[in-house]
Amino acid sequence: MPTPQVETVKLDELNCWRIRHGDAELLVAQQGAHILSYQVAGQQPLIWLNDEAVFKRGKSIRAGVPVCWPWFGNFARNPQAVQAMRQGTDPAPAHGLVRATDWELLGIESQGDSLLVELRLPCPAGGFPGWPHQVEPRLSIRLDQQLHISLSSHNLGTESVSISQALHSYFAVSDVRQVQVEGVDGLSYIETLEDWKTKVQSGSLHFTGETDRIYLNAPAQLEIVDPDWQRRIRLRSEGSRTAVIWNPWIDRAAQFSDMADDGWQRMLCIETANVMDDIVTLAPGASHTLSVSISAAPL
Repeated sequence: MPTPQVETVKLDELNCWRIRHGDAELLVAQQGAHILSYQVAGQQPLIWLNDEAVFKRGKSIRAGVPVCWPWFGNFARNPQAVQAMRQGTDPAPAHGLVRATDWELLGIESQGDSLLVELRLPCPAGGFPGWPHQVEPRLSIRLDQQLHISLSSHNLGTESVSISQALHSYFAVSDVRQVQVEGVDGLSYIETLEDWKTKVQSGSLHFTGETDRIYLNAPAQLEIVDPDWQRRIRLRSEGSRTAVIWNPWIDRAAQFSDMADDGWQRMLCIETANVMDDIVTLAPGASHTLSVSISAAPL
């Protein structure tokens, strides 16, 4: 078995691992178990590493694959079952509790022709701040001919727990104005920019302005078609029935101190998620795994 090439690096204040397996290179931050980039030698990157990203302790990173858990997005927009899990009156951070916390590296090991990286966030006694539940998240990253990401939640407690969650993947694209997403035709979606109205997608999704949509009952496979880079990015998900598609466009990106004014052109988020009616309820002792496999193929 080939020995994994692992280099410990520091990006400003954050400890990271640069991992090479064959022609693939993966960069992972310990904070948030956050995949920062993924690229195969001789190809354009698959996962977008934002040039202006800020790597500070306690600050979530706008790049790569943030882990949103145990709720997604604006807490107040989550279903009541998810909101009922939280205690406390202080403002709930967007996208949950784990993006700005150091995870524990369980191991990096070869398994045949693949490489497995595993991290976990040990559940503190009494649960997380304002969220008193014994649920432990783990992130597994497997490299073979694809990039496989799995987020598992294991309920170690004695009561049922409801969560929403997402793998908030930023994909690298040549120019978001030139790409399209296939696999969404005919799907119902929530248009969050128009008072959360439910609409139906007609044809593939093209981008002409700020986009923030929650696609319901999404298929297992979606594809980003990028003519300029002559490739399609395939996403195959499991444990999920919702996909969130997001791009901030010009005005919103200009409000971000940690994104270049034109950074929106080079990224597209398709988030493998459990949100809205697709939340996860874990009985005592139960586990759930949310996963996505990512690959590129020539057009």
